[in-house]
Amino acid sequence: MPEVTMSAALNAALRDALDDDPRVLVYGQDVGRLGGVFRVTEGLQQEFGADRVFDTPIAEAAMVGAAVGLALAGWKAVVEIQFDGFSYPALDQVVSHVAKYRERTRGRVEMPITIRIPSFGGIRGKEHHGESTESYWVHTAGLKVVVPSTALDAYRLLRAAIADPDPVIVLEPKARYWSKEDGDLTLDGPGIGVGRTLLDGDACTVVTYGAMVPRCLETAVMLADEGIGARVVDLRSLSPLDLPLLERCARETGRVVVVHEAPLTLGMGAEIAARVMEQAFDHLEAPVARVAGWDVPYPPASLEQHYLPSVERIAEAVRRTVKY
Repeated sequence: MPEVTMSAALNAALRDALDDDPRVLVYGQDVGRLGGVFRVTEGLQQEFGADRVFDTPIAEAAMVGAAVGLALAGWKAVVEIQFDGFSYPALDQVVSHVAKYRERTRGRVEMPITIRIPSFGGIRGKEHHGESTESYWVHTAGLKVVVPSTALDAYRLLRAAIADPDPVIVLEPKARYWSKEDGDLTLDGPGIGVGRTLLDGDACTVVTYGAMVPRCLETAVMLADEGIGARVVDLRSLSPLDLPLLERCARETGRVVVVHEAPLTLGMGAEIAARVMEQAFDHLEAPVARVAGWDVPYPPASLEQHYLPSVERIAEAVRRTVKY
């Protein structure tokens, strides 16, 4: 089976979507001739032309606002916002229009808009180049939000996002762009709204997503040597959440630890902890624990390793939860 990076898998997803549907347009800052900062759109303009893959000015609100007009005219816009920290100017368009248009028209008008955002930390980037914006999007009703952690799943989720009649935010972990996976790029497999268990265990469930998935898997392998069987769940989809999977894992292990890069306060961990408590309270043997970034602005590159959840922090949270 061929080995592919996440960046190449995303590139293939865009190429296949452009090839399959003439209504698909790909645009954003430097996505055309340059092929994107992370080369996710490399070669697409040469293959499909500047009418379908094109560069835009540095104007995120205009880029996303234009996607609404394109959707009304029958197109399927795939917008790349160059970095997570640059997405905030587009927040008004996303919240006020992209997320609400189907409801506003009582379902008569679809919004097949995909917004790709290179996200999270782990690349020692400068200020505004490492942010965790997921809570803004997940809190906004009308949006779907997905986060791939592997190359093959990135292909599957991006293809599903582009085909969806609802707007989808695709948060692509920058630290995983160069990660490799063996296998064929295919649409077969879990879609949006479905999580997956990557490693089984009966002592504790570790729930995570994005670049924290391999870190949690590494932690689970280490804990296994201590006799602690940690189950690792990759959410993949933050909105909608796979609530049946969370409930089942909480009931079966009785203990849950949530790991994410975003600050602790009002992060995804808070929502997951509340859902687990509501659905499986009688089965819990310990409070749901959270391992997250600190409640401070994302630090400079020299301090990044102290901000992101480490294997040691995750392992200690699991040990405390198991011994509770």
